[in-house]
Amino acid sequence: MRHHNRSLDEILRPSDSAKIESALRGGATRRELLTMLMAAGASAGLAGTMITSAKEVLAATPKRGGEIRFAWSQHGPSDTFDPILATNSIDYARTRLTFNNLTRFNEDLTVRPELAEEYSANADATEWTFKLRPGVTFHDGSPLRAEDVVYSMSRHLGAESKSKAKVLFGDVKEWVKVDGSTVRAVLNAPNAELPVILATFHFKVAKEGAEDFSQPVGTGPFVVDEFVPGVRSLHSRFDDYWVSGQPYLDRIEVFGITDPVARVNALLSGDIQMAGNVAPQYYEQVENTEGLELFVVNSGACNDINIRLDMEPGKNPDFVLAMKYLERRDRVLQVIQKGRGSIGNDCAVGPAYGADYCKEVPIRPYDPDKAKFHLQKSGVTSAQLDFAEVATGLTDMCLMLQRECAKIGFDLKLNRVPGDGYWSTTWLKAPMHVGSWNMRPSANIMMTIAYQSDAPWNESHWKNERFDKLLKEARAELDPAKRYEMNCEMQKMVSDEAGTLIPTHTAYSDAKISKLQGYPRVPLGPFGAMEWPDTAWLKD
Repeated sequence: MRHHNRSLDEILRPSDSAKIESALRGGATRRELLTMLMAAGASAGLAGTMITSAKEVLAATPKRGGEIRFAWSQHGPSDTFDPILATNSIDYARTRLTFNNLTRFNEDLTVRPELAEEYSANADATEWTFKLRPGVTFHDGSPLRAEDVVYSMSRHLGAESKSKAKVLFGDVKEWVKVDGSTVRAVLNAPNAELPVILATFHFKVAKEGAEDFSQPVGTGPFVVDEFVPGVRSLHSRFDDYWVSGQPYLDRIEVFGITDPVARVNALLSGDIQMAGNVAPQYYEQVENTEGLELFVVNSGACNDINIRLDMEPGKNPDFVLAMKYLERRDRVLQVIQKGRGSIGNDCAVGPAYGADYCKEVPIRPYDPDKAKFHLQKSGVTSAQLDFAEVATGLTDMCLMLQRECAKIGFDLKLNRVPGDGYWSTTWLKAPMHVGSWNMRPSANIMMTIAYQSDAPWNESHWKNERFDKLLKEARAELDPAKRYEMNCEMQKMVSDEAGTLIPTHTAYSDAKISKLQGYPRVPLGPFGAMEWPDTAWLKD
């Protein structure tokens, strides 16, 4: 176990060691840990010894007590505790404090059981059965039931569902109760990724019939004491949490500080203990301040500039292509991101997706001559880009594109709008606007959310029947070589045809006081994909 139990590192691969540590800190049972260790190559006897040793070391480390204040980079009146409506990272943090999923991510993006004690699929992955963990209670004292899970998962189904992630349940026909502690997902088509989907932000379990989330009741590590959208939320430890000894912190306050300078200054002055989304120009200052540290996780996250293809000027493909040829990908990476991240190719799937990433698609070069040719062909002489600094570097990215447009005589007007409420007032609505994506655990999930024709978050309103068909076929394809071919075709289609400009992929760069420990490094969002509430603790 890294930094804790040398025997794990000596016997297991680093990736397996990290997985065991993540599972142990997340409350995995002894049986679950034995299964994982034996699958990683340890004998039954050795695995038992290792678990005992690891638990002793870890149990002596975290300490109970303490209060912290966490400031994110944006908030607004659309802030919500309803998991199916969560839109940005402050929502993800709050719902992680309050609820649990059926499954949960390890740091290597494999998943382990959470509210589900165990799960299995039939031979063709068209049915998945989940046995619920016993002894789990909601904050009001009522027990977790199969009906709660069926209700929560069914909220993502049907044309009338308001779920922001319902597109991921496109293969799910229904959720049914098998018995009081067992539920089953019945699918219309095979989907080997369902347990991975269930670990993502929106698929948390609420009480049956829950509709008012102003005072939410969950099974998570913290109880909501106060919630004012756009202002703050207060959370206190749930003493009957189902993971023994967790959570460690007594109280957490979550709110937004939209100004990046004010947010860093609040951390430097001690007014907050966690600052999300730190701008690159403040990295050195944080790193050189005693008692503070950057929390950096490399990922496939990305910021984008979106051109709606169903509105002018995006209806003209030559205009869209011209904007893509004006992207200074290398300068965005080196100047704006200080070298943290990787080059993008106008598709939300990047190198961090590993085997899912298609290396054969050539990166579109910076070519102002081609850009000028396509602009003249389009007949478009000016456009407006609405933006807000809802993610680090977006303002500079827009300014850089504006400068490149000016060099070839094109007038790109920038309209800065308030960050508060941006996601409900401007995003998806303006003809040209900015966005920001967390990494997803697979290329198929990422492309489904971002580019499927009927996806609620299809930012450029791009539609392609062939792409939709490939997405579905790839989910059912078990041959890695064939799935790779499908991924390559889809990623090339997105890069060439969609209206998303993605010059780079980023690393998540947040900051906290050094005394705050116990943060998993899951690369799917800021602060380890907000998987820290039950494991974070304050060192003396």
